[in-house]
Amino acid sequence: MIRHGAPPLDHVTGARQELTVVLPVRLLRVPDWPEGPFPFELGSRRTDAATRSTYFAPASARALYGAPGRPRRWHLPLDIKQDGLRLLGMELLHAAIAHNQEHALAVLHLSAEGPLLPLLRALVGRRDSGENPLTGPFDPTGLLAGIADVHHPGAPFAIAQPYTIAFMTPTSEQTAALRSGLEGTLPPSADRWLWQLASRSTPDDFPLPPETAGEQLKDTVRISADWSALVLRQGAAFLGHRADTGAGDFFEFAALHSRTVYLDALLLGALQRDHIDELTDELSEVFNTSQLARRVAALERNIAVFRSTYWRQHLTAHGPANDLLLAFQHQHRLPARFHEILAEAADYSRLVQNQESQQISGALGVLTILGLPLGTALSILQVLGDNSWAHLFIALTLSVAATAGALTTRYGRLVLSSLRGGDDKVR
Repeated sequence: MIRHGAPPLDHVTGARQELTVVLPVRLLRVPDWPEGPFPFELGSRRTDAATRSTYFAPASARALYGAPGRPRRWHLPLDIKQDGLRLLGMELLHAAIAHNQEHALAVLHLSAEGPLLPLLRALVGRRDSGENPLTGPFDPTGLLAGIADVHHPGAPFAIAQPYTIAFMTPTSEQTAALRSGLEGTLPPSADRWLWQLASRSTPDDFPLPPETAGEQLKDTVRISADWSALVLRQGAAFLGHRADTGAGDFFEFAALHSRTVYLDALLLGALQRDHIDELTDELSEVFNTSQLARRVAALERNIAVFRSTYWRQHLTAHGPANDLLLAFQHQHRLPARFHEILAEAADYSRLVQNQESQQISGALGVLTILGLPLGTALSILQVLGDNSWAHLFIALTLSVAATAGALTTRYGRLVLSSLRGGDDKVR
């Protein structure tokens, strides 16, 4: 059943169809693959790490591609075909976090000859969607055997299912996605198609309520008049709005960008999300230790490292990559969550500072309680010119007794409580 006038995609095959699948894995060893991202080529253009780094700020480029002597990304060209699906190659991005140093993201680059939406639905196990296409020669478990474990319990919940990035361009007959002229408007069905590709669902799987459709589609990125993108929590999609004429068409360059620079913008968002998830978990464990000051100091250091290494809301001067990253961050509420982390960490830091101030005040109080009786006794002996050891011993004994008596008072108990961090209630 089709709703809201959007033509069905179940049996639609676009002129050009690309698919990128991102999976969480546990890295078992450094692969003996070539270093760097997959270097797709188009004419004289080669999208290796050096080329892609020009699109990103240096810190973002290091997070995505590593640095000299410290690789964190590898690729492996392949050419496997079966049932209209072709695997062009794979990538591994080492995405270590503090409590999971082996965490990584595997990227599979595929192209499809048949309808794209049924393939996406099967990938995520929709009802009556058929067998998962990542089986047989495309099974990541076999492809990454001895290198990475695909099924590991430490995978972040947000990507427990594959994250998919679909790219599709229409033929001249597929008017549901076509813009009416160079400066014409898009039909409403174009965004419906885009939604279905990004959400990996048909209207029967997930009927988009007309009351909230505008809100769901408001983050659609109009890259140009020729194509648009939509980023959701579990998938993204790129859809052309002009008939693809085949070899030599602009959409060759568009497909290249969706597999390279725009993919990397989304991968950076995934790295940010994983680290924010970990920082949130650290916050929840702050009070599960007797070493509060040490735990808070470690938390503040991890926040500083994340902020300087991964946290970027503006990648580059190239607008679409920024827009895609911002859309990913919006879907996962990353700015709001990071703001909450900073606020909560600041509260804990103030708590530690207050405890340390109390302990310092307590130490000064103890010195006062100990020093006043003793100093008074010694001063009296000095004024009297008394050099008797017996009298000195009596003076010391009396000062200790006076100190012990002072510590039994409410003020004394308050001083001792401050030295213990203020945990004891003073009566």
